Amino acid sequence: MAVMEGDGRLRRLGRQFAGNWLPLFIVSMLAIVAIAELSSPYLPAALWLCATIAILSAGEKRPLADDDEEAPIIVDEPAVPGENVISGLRAGLAVLDTPIFILDGNAGVMFQNVAAERAFGQLPAGAHISARLRSPGLLDVIRETIATGQPNQVEHSERFPSERVFIVRISRADVGEGAGPPFYILSFRDVSELRRIDRMRSDFVANASHELRTPLASLRGFIETMQGPARNDPKAQERFLAIMLDQATRMSRLVDDLMSLSRLELRANIAPDQRVDLVPVIGHVRDTLLPLASELNVTIALHLPDHPAEVQGDRDELVQVFQNLVENACKYGQEGKLVDVWLRAEPGSPVEVSVIDKGPGIPAEHVPRLTERFYRVSVADSRSKKGTGLGLAIVKHILTRHRARLIIKSELGIGTEFTVRF
Repeated sequence: MAVMEGDGRLRRLGRQFAGNWLPLFIVSMLAIVAIAELSSPYLPAALWLCATIAILSAGEKRPLADDDEEAPIIVDEPAVPGENVISGLRAGLAVLDTPIFILDGNAGVMFQNVAAERAFGQLPAGAHISARLRSPGLLDVIRETIATGQPNQVEHSERFPSERVFIVRISRADVGEGAGPPFYILSFRDVSELRRIDRMRSDFVANASHELRTPLASLRGFIETMQGPARNDPKAQERFLAIMLDQATRMSRLVDDLMSLSRLELRANIAPDQRVDLVPVIGHVRDTLLPLASELNVTIALHLPDHPAEVQGDRDELVQVFQNLVENACKYGQEGKLVDVWLRAEPGSPVEVSVIDKGPGIPAEHVPRLTERFYRVSVADSRSKKGTGLGLAIVKHILTRHRARLIIKSELGIGTEFTVRF
């Protein structure tokens, strides 16, 4: 043991001489010159010895980079799991529009991005995720991933302030040796719009099936009657044939409207590139609906400017829009006996077309839903007036393609106003 210690001292002494050879060489040369010049060698020798000891002592205090025993490297363990890694992720996660939380091994919040703050509110650092998200299914998934290290996902719904549906995924992030314990990334993908579209599609299929089934059942019933009890009754056959024609016409209108909606949805993102003058369009719509207005004893009054009112659009689709609006005003505002159509095209202002009736008006709770497919304020009234429940939905889709707005105002006992603003 003593031999090994002695060997270690000799190695350290050798490294000190090797590391300080230049100052030792200079001091030795000066000592030699002094001895040669002076008659007595003792003083230069004493000075040389003192300088050598001072140099070696100073070198001993410097850490030796290549000596593991003398200069051990100490690595500090991070105080927080993955602290260095998380600090590098913050900038990237902050700009994402997907809500993201970083959790520690106890499901405590280490970081949340701006999108998560907007969606769920700000949680203090270290707070348990259950302080804001209390869904048992979601918390079970988080606990399972922390326990097993395996990624998981679950569907999570938020009811307030509005209903939102998220696909929540949690996965473990391994930070490597020496970087601390792992952390967990909790991400939320908003699928609310997809779920809403799925519900609308299901409702649409159910409503379309119902609307088609009703006239088909009527047609089948009258055919069976004419083949049976009314086989030899010409008057009954004539009456039944008229009803069958009416039902077939209704079914044809429904199919036409469904096809129109389908075509509009295919072109929803393609804006029209033509210039259309609305003055002759409104005149054409009035001329087309004059027979219906005369039958209902309704007057269609046009208020048109004396100059062109051009907008960017598709003429046939705009004719369909205003024909639907004026026809509805004639049918459902029949009691007022008057439908006013105003076309406003002032320089520097948006072009507007307003269709105003003097009918009974629409209750306020129904107004926001008027453009939904198959939505009716009164089902019986709509069917009696041969409506399909798709007219305003078609209007909405056309105006969306034209980058225009539909504004609806209605007061009970006064009437209803539909305004198209380009």
